[in-house]
Amino acid sequence: MQLAKRLSNIQPSLTLAIDAKAKAMKASGIDVCSFSAGEPDFDTPDHIKAAAKRALDQGKTRYTAAAGVPELKQAIANALLRDNQLTYSPDQIIVTNGGKHSLYNLMMAILDAGDEVIIPVPFWVSYPEMAKLAEATPVFVITTEATGYKITPEQLEAAITPKTKLFVLNSPSNPTGMVYSPAEIKALAVVLEQHSHVYIVSDEIYAKILYDGVTHLSIAAVSKAMYDRTLISSGFAKAYSMTGWRVGYLAGAPEIIKAATMIQGHSTSNICTFAQYGAITALNDSQDCVEVMRQAFAERRDVMYGLLTSITGFTCPKPDGAFYLFPSIKAFGIPSLEFCEKLLEDQKVALIPGIAFGLDNCIRLSYATNLDTIREGCDRIRQFTKKHF
Repeated sequence: MQLAKRLSNIQPSLTLAIDAKAKAMKASGIDVCSFSAGEPDFDTPDHIKAAAKRALDQGKTRYTAAAGVPELKQAIANALLRDNQLTYSPDQIIVTNGGKHSLYNLMMAILDAGDEVIIPVPFWVSYPEMAKLAEATPVFVITTEATGYKITPEQLEAAITPKTKLFVLNSPSNPTGMVYSPAEIKALAVVLEQHSHVYIVSDEIYAKILYDGVTHLSIAAVSKAMYDRTLISSGFAKAYSMTGWRVGYLAGAPEIIKAATMIQGHSTSNICTFAQYGAITALNDSQDCVEVMRQAFAERRDVMYGLLTSITGFTCPKPDGAFYLFPSIKAFGIPSLEFCEKLLEDQKVALIPGIAFGLDNCIRLSYATNLDTIREGCDRIRQFTKKHF
């Protein structure tokens, strides 16, 4: 069978593949320390689950509008005002099947063949593949450990061409956990304000997971020009531990949201109805559960960072947010996939190779797991490096 040509350049998700392999090994009885999945190990908070159960009991099991129930869109608008000082009306918001779906809808809505999408490296694995599915061309801009794996204004300016349609900004970052400071965001905005043909998608799904007093500034809040041309992508998976609920959203210009809604109307229609009512409660009720999980992530970050950077050969900037470390393995002299495959085979520790994120001399570890697993896994990594390097 001949598949569609659009699939010829698409790569499968290494993050999902390795996480699936680790889970299969665990299911077969193998003691695996998995740092592969970008998924909190906490259960969804009880009051959110209770809201979904109430919605089921109330018969909220039928179709809704494709863009989401009005109450959830209003709750999202209220949260964007509360958290980002940004004003959106419900017609500027679409509720999607997870944050990933919001990005896909956006790229399908605005990109054409020949358009260019600027993507800083390292990147979340799906950005370039979505751009290619929309027949656009990813333009990769390599960042370095020296700049905290953040694109500079000079790099951004140099990458923009008349064909540039979209700039992808992810802060806090997956895979690095680094956060652009308000000053850095404003400096990027100065560049983008000079290029009115460029839209920005700001992936802010980790914006509530910040450490050490670091501040998140949405680029949409910098100026009217940035507000008009920025699409905010976010969701409930990370901050509220709702990964399996598949609730995300996109906020921005009404004409783009209308186009994304049309695409969604012909692909998935609305997201799960009763899940939307759980999401309403997540936003409208106490945010104490978010803070409890954030504090746990902060402790785990400190433990994993201390243990990993004490192993000879690893260098790594300390992350400001999210729940990932992205250390360099350059000192070990082997490609990231080979490093991860050998580690999984030898010590039963699952990591994600940096090549999945565009940098082959790094690896990604998620500390969205318990402290015992972090300590045991880092000890196994230490044993592995001593044995083989």
